[in-house]
Amino acid sequence: MRPEELAERVRARVPEVTVARGEATVVVDRARVLAVLAEVRRDDDLAFDFLSSVTATDWPGRAPRFWVSYELSSTRHRHRLRVKVGIDEDDARLPSVTSLFPTADWHERETFDLYGIVFDGHPNLSRILLPDDWEGHPLRKTEELGGVDTRYKGAFVPPVDRRTT
Repeated sequence: MRPEELAERVRARVPEVTVARGEATVVVDRARVLAVLAEVRRDDDLAFDFLSSVTATDWPGRAPRFWVSYELSSTRHRHRLRVKVGIDEDDARLPSVTSLFPTADWHERETFDLYGIVFDGHPNLSRILLPDDWEGHPLRKTEELGGVDTRYKGAFVPPVDRRTT
Protein backbone atom coordinates (compact mmCIF):
# COMPACT_ATOMS: atom_id res chain seq x y z
CA MET A 1 0.00 0.00 0.00
CA ARG A 2 1.39 3.41 -0.95
CA PRO A 3 1.84 5.98 1.87
CA GLU A 4 -0.99 8.13 0.45
CA GLU A 5 -3.41 5.19 0.53
CA LEU A 6 -2.26 4.28 4.02
CA ALA A 7 -2.85 7.87 5.16
CA GLU A 8 -6.41 7.77 3.81
CA ARG A 9 -7.20 4.54 5.65
CA VAL A 10 -5.80 5.84 8.92
CA ARG A 11 -7.48 9.25 8.50
CA ALA A 12 -10.84 7.63 9.26
CA ARG A 13 -9.55 7.00 12.82
CA VAL A 14 -7.21 9.96 13.27
CA PRO A 15 -7.76 13.13 11.26
CA GLU A 16 -4.24 14.52 11.66
CA VAL A 17 -2.27 12.48 9.11
CA THR A 18 0.50 13.76 6.86
CA VAL A 19 2.60 12.21 4.12
CA ALA A 20 6.09 13.58 3.64
CA ARG A 21 9.11 12.04 1.93
CA GLY A 22 7.15 8.87 1.25
CA GLU A 23 6.22 8.29 4.91
CA ALA A 24 2.84 8.51 6.64
CA THR A 25 2.76 10.16 10.07
CA VAL A 26 -0.17 10.38 12.49
CA VAL A 27 -0.37 12.82 15.41
CA VAL A 28 -2.52 11.71 18.34
CA ASP A 29 -3.36 13.01 21.81
CA ARG A 30 -1.80 11.32 24.81
CA ALA A 31 -5.22 10.13 25.96
CA ARG A 32 -5.76 8.23 22.68
CA VAL A 33 -2.31 6.78 22.03
CA LEU A 34 -3.06 3.29 23.39
CA ALA A 35 -6.42 3.10 21.62
CA VAL A 36 -5.01 4.24 18.27
CA LEU A 37 -2.07 1.83 18.47
CA ALA A 38 -4.43 -1.03 19.35
CA GLU A 39 -6.75 -0.16 16.44
CA VAL A 40 -4.01 -0.04 13.80
CA ARG A 41 -2.65 -3.33 15.14
CA ARG A 42 -6.06 -5.11 15.07
CA ASP A 43 -7.26 -3.84 11.67
CA ASP A 44 -6.53 -6.58 9.08
CA ASP A 45 -6.04 -4.02 6.30
CA LEU A 46 -3.36 -2.24 8.34
CA ALA A 47 -2.00 -5.03 10.59
CA PHE A 48 0.76 -3.02 12.27
CA ASP A 49 2.12 -5.92 14.27
CA PHE A 50 5.70 -4.75 14.87
CA LEU A 51 6.94 -1.74 16.84
CA SER A 52 10.49 -1.09 15.66
CA SER A 53 11.26 2.04 17.66
CA VAL A 54 10.15 4.43 20.37
CA THR A 55 12.09 7.65 20.71
CA ALA A 56 11.63 11.33 21.45
CA THR A 57 12.67 14.80 20.37
CA ASP A 58 13.13 17.78 22.65
CA TRP A 59 12.01 21.29 21.72
CA PRO A 60 12.72 23.58 24.72
CA GLY A 61 10.64 26.72 24.79
CA ARG A 62 7.84 25.18 22.73
CA ALA A 63 4.57 23.66 23.78
CA PRO A 64 4.56 20.72 23.73
CA ARG A 65 8.24 20.41 24.55
CA PHE A 66 8.63 16.68 23.85
CA TRP A 67 7.45 14.63 20.89
CA VAL A 68 7.45 10.86 21.32
CA SER A 69 7.53 8.87 18.11
CA TYR A 70 6.41 5.27 17.62
CA GLU A 71 7.63 3.56 14.42
CA LEU A 72 5.27 0.77 13.34
CA SER A 73 5.61 -1.85 10.60
CA SER A 74 3.28 -4.42 9.13
CA THR A 75 5.13 -7.65 8.46
CA ARG A 76 2.15 -8.94 6.44
CA HIS A 77 1.56 -5.89 4.21
CA ARG A 78 5.08 -4.43 4.30
CA HIS A 79 4.08 -0.85 5.04
CA ARG A 80 5.10 1.56 7.80
CA LEU A 81 3.48 4.23 9.96
CA ARG A 82 4.84 6.77 12.43
CA VAL A 83 2.62 7.76 15.37
CA LYS A 84 3.63 10.93 17.22
CA VAL A 85 2.45 12.26 20.58
CA GLY A 86 3.29 15.70 21.97
CA ILE A 87 3.71 16.02 25.74
CA ASP A 88 4.40 19.03 27.94
CA GLU A 89 7.52 19.47 30.04
CA ASP A 90 5.61 19.73 33.34
CA ASP A 91 3.83 16.40 32.73
CA ALA A 92 6.25 14.30 30.64
CA ARG A 93 4.33 11.03 30.95
CA LEU A 94 2.73 8.55 28.59
CA PRO A 95 1.09 5.18 29.10
CA SER A 96 3.41 2.27 28.39
CA VAL A 97 2.61 0.32 25.22
CA THR A 98 4.45 -2.84 26.32
CA SER A 99 1.14 -4.70 26.67
CA LEU A 100 0.49 -4.17 22.93
CA PHE A 101 4.08 -4.36 21.69
CA PRO A 102 6.56 -6.22 23.91
CA THR A 103 9.45 -4.67 21.92
CA ALA A 104 8.55 -1.34 23.54
CA ASP A 105 10.12 -2.55 26.79
CA TRP A 106 13.70 -1.53 26.06
CA HIS A 107 12.76 1.39 23.80
CA GLU A 108 10.68 3.01 26.53
CA ARG A 109 13.47 2.45 29.06
CA GLU A 110 15.98 4.13 26.73
CA THR A 111 13.64 7.09 26.15
CA PHE A 112 13.12 7.39 29.91
CA ASP A 113 16.87 7.21 30.54
CA LEU A 114 17.92 9.77 27.93
CA TYR A 115 14.93 12.18 27.95
CA GLY A 116 13.29 11.65 31.34
CA ILE A 117 9.88 10.77 29.88
CA VAL A 118 7.97 8.45 32.22
CA PHE A 119 5.98 5.54 30.78
CA ASP A 120 3.21 4.73 33.25
CA GLY A 121 2.56 1.02 33.69
CA HIS A 122 5.95 -0.07 32.33
CA PRO A 123 7.01 -3.37 33.97
CA ASN A 124 10.57 -2.21 34.80
CA LEU A 125 11.10 1.48 34.10
CA SER A 126 14.72 1.96 35.12
CA ARG A 127 17.92 3.26 33.58
CA ILE A 128 19.22 1.11 30.75
CA LEU A 129 22.29 2.93 29.37
CA LEU A 130 23.51 5.15 32.20
CA PRO A 131 24.52 4.25 35.76
CA ASP A 132 21.66 4.23 38.29
CA ASP A 133 23.09 7.25 40.13
CA TRP A 134 23.40 9.41 36.97
CA GLU A 135 21.78 12.82 37.37
CA GLY A 136 19.83 14.29 34.48
CA HIS A 137 18.88 13.15 31.01
CA PRO A 138 21.65 13.73 28.46
CA LEU A 139 19.52 14.07 25.31
CA ARG A 140 17.50 16.95 26.70
CA LYS A 141 18.63 20.09 24.95
CA THR A 142 18.92 21.88 28.29
CA GLU A 143 22.04 19.83 29.05
CA GLU A 144 25.35 21.59 28.41
CA LEU A 145 26.33 21.77 24.75
CA GLY A 146 29.88 20.62 25.41
CA GLY A 147 28.69 17.33 26.83
CA VAL A 148 27.79 16.12 30.26
CA ASP A 149 30.01 15.63 33.25
CA THR A 150 31.42 12.12 33.38
CA ARG A 151 30.83 10.73 36.84
CA TYR A 152 31.60 7.07 37.01
CA LYS A 153 33.26 5.09 39.78
CA GLY A 154 34.58 8.24 41.42
CA ALA A 155 36.14 9.74 38.28
CA PHE A 156 35.18 13.18 37.03
CA VAL A 157 35.88 14.50 33.54
CA PRO A 158 34.26 17.86 32.72
CA PRO A 159 32.51 18.51 29.40
CA VAL A 160 34.72 19.47 26.47
CA ASP A 161 33.84 23.18 26.70
CA ARG A 162 35.07 23.36 30.33
CA ARG A 163 38.31 21.39 30.07
CA THR A 164 41.66 23.04 30.67
CA THR A 165 45.04 21.78 29.51
